[in-house]
Amino acid sequence: MPRKGNPNWGKAETVEPTITEFEKKVIELNLHPDQYVGSEELRGWAAKMKNTRYIPEPLLQAWGFEIDSSF
Repeated sequence: MPRKGNPNWGKAETVEPTITEFEKKVIELNLHPDQYVGSEELRGWAAKMKNTRYIPEPLLQAWGFEIDSSF
């Protein structure tokens, strides 16, 4: 006879960290943090995505982008 209920009840869940679109782009471009500001590809992507995706604010400021905070 099968047992009822969740056999994992009470056990700690392993939660995978969520990776942002910014982090995916950085991995795709194979960049290190000290290369972010100088990357034209990352800057172009950030210019298009700055109001819809997470991009670190200090990086946006370093590039001179205006931040739309109406969201």
